[in-house]
Amino acid sequence: MYKNENGAIRLAMCNFIEDVEVLRNFALEHGFGGIDWSFDMADIPETFSEQAGWLERIKKLEPLEVRYHCPFSRLDIGHEDPFEQKRAMEIFRRIIDLVSKAGGRYLTIHVGLGRDSTRMLSWEGTIHRLNDLVRYGSKRNVLLCLENLAWGWTAKPNLFEKLIRLSGAWVTLDIGHARACEAVHTQQYECEDFAAPHMNRICNAHVYHDEIEGLGHIPPENVTDIENRLDVLSDADCRWWTLEIREKEGLIKTRRVVEGYLEGAALQMAAVQKH
Repeated sequence: MYKNENGAIRLAMCNFIEDVEVLRNFALEHGFGGIDWSFDMADIPETFSEQAGWLERIKKLEPLEVRYHCPFSRLDIGHEDPFEQKRAMEIFRRIIDLVSKAGGRYLTIHVGLGRDSTRMLSWEGTIHRLNDLVRYGSKRNVLLCLENLAWGWTAKPNLFEKLIRLSGAWVTLDIGHARACEAVHTQQYECEDFAAPHMNRICNAHVYHDEIEGLGHIPPENVTDIENRLDVLSDADCRWWTLEIREKEGLIKTRRVVEGYLEGAALQMAAVQKH
């Protein structure tokens, strides 16, 4: 764990290693303090025995903190089709219940069916059902967080702000998506515009340099690549940084860069305190 002027920052990694004991050992060996657990749509536990087995897997990750993520494609609470709306809400409620049973406090979801597909979505319906899920989670001590994506409504800082404000959701700030989206590429907005209206609501961050279609998440080469965006996370007092690279070499590379940033920030803070 590292500290900035606001307190401890926990670095987390994704659950890209299937064997949970190997995942746990790798995380501890490389100094990670948490796991960002992404659910797989094809493998959501349903029966009591499946749920018990899943809960046992999560328990094996102790003493690591676990937070949860639903990066589902083509499942959306704002779908105009009533059947698809109901299906999405049932799945997300089931997952909130699972997270609560596991003692988890944070769940990140997406809205937006995929690239260029918001024509199938209802804006008002998205806000209404997102608010329903926020309240459902709150009753189970789970904070529901909305992630900014590289496309769709959440890729536009002005619409992302409205979704958060009108639904009451919390924020997972993806700094790679913030860089990759058209709103930033065209210089209509800057990456920090995704954070500015929500500085007291950013619970989690996804940290990597960029997202390129066909290549996925790209690690930073050096601190300069992501320094300004990490400053935003520090200013927002976000203390959970998931290094969202799902292969070992790129993950370790990203960790070295982030460590360099945090060590530099610690030295600057010490110098200020000294004077």
